[in-house]
Amino acid sequence: MTEPVALLAFVMNLASTWFLAGLIWTIQVVHYPLFDRVGREGFAAYEAAHTRLITLVVGPAMLLEALTTALLVAQRPRFVPAWAAWALLALLAAIWISTWALQVPMHGVLGRGFDDSAHARLVSTNWIRTAAWSARALLLGWLAWSALGAAREAASP
Repeated sequence: MTEPVALLAFVMNLASTWFLAGLIWTIQVVHYPLFDRVGREGFAAYEAAHTRLITLVVGPAMLLEALTTALLVAQRPRFVPAWAAWALLALLAAIWISTWALQVPMHGVLGRGFDDSAHARLVSTNWIRTAAWSARALLLGWLAWSALGAAREAASP
């Protein structure tokens, strides 16, 4: 992969991660806590609609993030150290494992109707993804800031 392609992969990874980090904070602080206010009678239909619609929003971004993370591990831009690429991959793995092992099953329980225990577990375990996406966003932001600083220094007379 050429340096321009590696740079594009980095920019797309940064954009998808920052989008997902903002979204997960909204879900964690606003959306999931309000599940218990929907009402038990209509909750199963609400949960089904939530699951279908949120997948349309997060699915493409998560796939783009995964693809560009793999590209960063395989062929890094010069300003991305190997440890950072592997850290980004490890954080992404934590997000995907948490999603499939913890949050998806809780949505499955909630899809049958509101359940206080499943709701509490969903909110509490979702902090794993919130923390991991936040760490990815901060690491990518630091890498971008460092790269811009190095480029400014190189351009200075």
